[in-house]
Amino acid sequence: MTITQRYKDFIDIFPVFVEKRKKNGRQVFPKQGIMLIFAHGNLTLMKQKKIFIAAVALLAPLGGQAQKAADWTLQDCIEYALEHNIQLGKSRIAEEESEIDRKQSRAALFPSLSFSMTQSLQYRPLQQEPSNIVTNGMATSSSHKLTENGSYGLNASWTVWNGGANRKTGRAQELAGRIATLQTRETANSIQEQIARLYVQALYSQEAEKVNEKLCETAERQYQRGVEMKNEGLLALADLAQLEAQLSSSRYDVVNARTRTADYKLQLKKLLEIDAGQRFNIASSLPADEAALSPLPAQAEVREQALKTRPEIQSGELGLQAADMNVAIAKAGFYPTLSLNAGLGDSHYSGSRSNAGEQMKQNLSASVGVTVSVPIFDNRRNRSTLEKARLAQASERLDLQERRNTLSATIEEYWLNAYNSQQQFMAARSKVQSMQTSYQLLDERFKNGLTNIVELMTGRDNLLAALQEQLQSKYTAILNLQLLGFYQGDPIRL
Repeated sequence: MTITQRYKDFIDIFPVFVEKRKKNGRQVFPKQGIMLIFAHGNLTLMKQKKIFIAAVALLAPLGGQAQKAADWTLQDCIEYALEHNIQLGKSRIAEEESEIDRKQSRAALFPSLSFSMTQSLQYRPLQQEPSNIVTNGMATSSSHKLTENGSYGLNASWTVWNGGANRKTGRAQELAGRIATLQTRETANSIQEQIARLYVQALYSQEAEKVNEKLCETAERQYQRGVEMKNEGLLALADLAQLEAQLSSSRYDVVNARTRTADYKLQLKKLLEIDAGQRFNIASSLPADEAALSPLPAQAEVREQALKTRPEIQSGELGLQAADMNVAIAKAGFYPTLSLNAGLGDSHYSGSRSNAGEQMKQNLSASVGVTVSVPIFDNRRNRSTLEKARLAQASERLDLQERRNTLSATIEEYWLNAYNSQQQFMAARSKVQSMQTSYQLLDERFKNGLTNIVELMTGRDNLLAALQEQLQSKYTAILNLQLLGFYQGDPIRL
C-alpha cells in the first residue's frame, strides 16, 4: 500500500477533523482527532472501517517512535544510576553524618549552658517537733508534716584549654567530612565504570547477534539449496544432514547471543535499581569501527592527571592528614586541662515561716570557679592511645602508597588492553575481509555443486571465528579508551 493509498480514506474525512479542531480552539493530537471523526454521526459503518484502517496506519509510526524513545543510552544509564543507586545513596547519607559530626566538634569550642529544676514533696507522719531543713545552703525549721521543696539552677561550663585537643578534633572532623565527600565520588566513579563495562558488553552481544543472524540466514539458504540438490540426485543424504546440523548450530548461536544480551541487560537493571516490571532496553545504535581506532593518550599523562584528580588518591592524602591530626590529639592527653564553671541557684521551702518570694530573695546565690586537671598517672591510657595513633598513621601512609600503585597498575592495564586491542582489530578486519571473500566463493561453488560440505562448513567456521575476533577486539578497544579518558577526568561517552 502506497502512502497515498494509506491516507486516502483519512483525507476524505479530514475536513470534519479540521472543523472540530477549529471549533474547540485548541490543538488536537492525532488520537483525539480520530475520536472526533468517529463521533461524527454522518458516517456509514463501511466508512468507519476504512477510517479505522487509515488511522492505524497513521499512528503506527508514532508507536515506533515511542518504542525507540524508551531505549536507554549509556548517558541515560549513568545519570539514572547517579540519582537512584542505593549504594550511592548510603554514601551520601554517610557524608551528611560526617557533616553533623563536624558541626558538633566546632560547637565543643564554646561554653555549655544548662538549666535544672527540682520540685519535691516530703511527708513526715510521725513528726512531733519542728525539724531543721537545709536547702541551697540556707537552714530553716518546720513543724509541718507535709512540705514542698523547690530548687533551681543555671550552670555554665567552658573548657578553656585541654592541650588543643578540641581544636584539633574539629580539624580532624573537617578532614573526615572531606573524605566522606570524596568517598561518595569514588563510589560514583566505580558505578560508572561498572555501567560502562556492562553496556559495552551488551552492545558487543547485540552486534554478535546480528552477525549470527546473517550467518543463520546463509545457512538456511544453503540448507534449502541442499534439499533441492538432494531431490535432483546431486547431493548425498549424509551431506544434507551436515547442512542441517550447520543450520541448527547457527540457530543455537543466535539464541546464545540473545541470551547473553538479555543477561547483560538484567545486570544493568540490577545496577540501576530499576523495578523488575519496568521495560528496559539499550539503544540499538552501535559505535562505528573508527571509535576503536581513536588515538591513544600518553600513559604518563594519564597517570599524572589521575594522581591529581582521582578521589581515591585525594581521599588517601586526606586520610594521612587526619592520621597526623589524631597523633596530635593523642599527645594533647598528656597536658593539663583548664576549665571555667559558673552557676546561679535559688530555692524555697513551704514549711518555713517566710513566704516563697522572701525565701527566693534570701536563697539566691551565684558561684564561679576554675578547675585545673593534671594527668599524673592514668594507667598508661594516654600512652597507649598515642602509640595506636602512630600505628594508624603508618598504616594510612602505606594505604596511600598502595592506592597510588593500584592506580598506576590499572592505568597501565587499560592502556595495554587498548593498544593490543587496536592492533588486533586492524588485523582482524583484514582477516574478516579475506574470510568473507573465501566464504562467498565457497558458497557460489556450492550452489553449482563444485565443492564439498566439509570445505563449506570449514569456511563458515573460519568466518565466524574471524568476525568474533573482530567484534571482541573492537569493543575491548572502545571500552579501554573510554576508561583511559575517564581516568583523565573526561566523562564516559559512546
